[in-house]
Amino acid sequence: MARALDAADPLGFARGRFAVPDGVYLDGNSLGMRPRAAAARVAATVEREWGEDLITSWTKHGWIDWPTALAEPLARLVGASADELAWADSTSINLTKLAVAALQSSGGRASGRRVIVTEARNFPTDLYVAQGISTLVPGVEVRHVAREALAEAMSDEVALLMLTHVDYRSGERHDVAALSAAARTVGALSLWDLSHSAGALDCRLEEWGADLAVGCGYKYLNGGPGAPAWLYVRRAHQPRLDNPLPGWMGHAAPFAFDGTYRPADGMRRWLTGTPPVIALAAVAAGLATFEGVEPGALEAKAGALTELFIAEVAARCPVLALAAPREASARGAQVSFAHPDAYAIVQALIARGVVGDFRAPDLMRFGFAPLATRFEDAVIAAEALAGVLSSGAWRDPAYAARKAVT
Repeated sequence: MARALDAADPLGFARGRFAVPDGVYLDGNSLGMRPRAAAARVAATVEREWGEDLITSWTKHGWIDWPTALAEPLARLVGASADELAWADSTSINLTKLAVAALQSSGGRASGRRVIVTEARNFPTDLYVAQGISTLVPGVEVRHVAREALAEAMSDEVALLMLTHVDYRSGERHDVAALSAAARTVGALSLWDLSHSAGALDCRLEEWGADLAVGCGYKYLNGGPGAPAWLYVRRAHQPRLDNPLPGWMGHAAPFAFDGTYRPADGMRRWLTGTPPVIALAAVAAGLATFEGVEPGALEAKAGALTELFIAEVAARCPVLALAAPREASARGAQVSFAHPDAYAIVQALIARGVVGDFRAPDLMRFGFAPLATRFEDAVIAAEALAGVLSSGAWRDPAYAARKAVT
């Protein structure tokens, strides 16, 4: 059945765009596979553009515009317009910039709103950013709210609702449209982290009514380890939100070397330092892997892949507890199963050539990047998981020893 599904897969052609490793790789939700074109694209930037054309490449090869030029291929993947997006910095820095901007906006200052609402079990980086802002911006309060109580937590004290679309442990999705509307109803802004969504799901920031968003470039977008991140500011908000970390690349006239900061129009004002050109060359190769691919097809395949994997594991490994939503529409492109010895089981799987990952305290997490993953991979992984469990291979003391030092 899996091979028949692969033969009929409308995205099957995209797998050839990647340097696929031996075995089965189900960790694209942590680091995407390397695009085949990435090495040549980065080499051209290093050897020809930097090596031969040196500083003239800022204009000759358009380096200066890459943070906004690369918004174009990203736009359709996140359901926004290119003039609402830019590539800059890291996810954490972009979260900080947008969250502080929301708190310092005219609406936030005038109304005295100083509360950030976030989920109690949000991704740790997002929580750390919120905590850090509360120490930097006087009077800010961070409220950690249970998932089921988020809508009810919206009040006229709230300046910002700050959440991650897809939970990094279970893969459970938030209803972005409903929660963004709940924030908007009380006059608050919404800020969404799409790091575990963009490139795997049919993201629709404009349609959902999200105000602000960020995402990383190295997971499903295949931009390479440590790739720059992106940020989104709804067009209607751009005139009234200012970058709290201004730098010369966000200046209206950076090469005038004016001693007084004047923000550029549009998304360029969200740039701070010099663009990381070599890293953005890899991002360009990652975004090129989506050429000819519709976001709806990504989500459809992610749902089908995870559905097949859940069914195969349930049939072979009844001892494992599903720790992800059962309905495909409620989860991202990942599946988690719980087991007290999850870490050792994942290590035993990796030794057999099936790469997933572990999340404390007891989760085995498997990511299904729709562009590069086959249906056959889902079956092979389930078979390997069953083999590890039935053989007791995970009881090898070496796996427990590694757990103690990682």
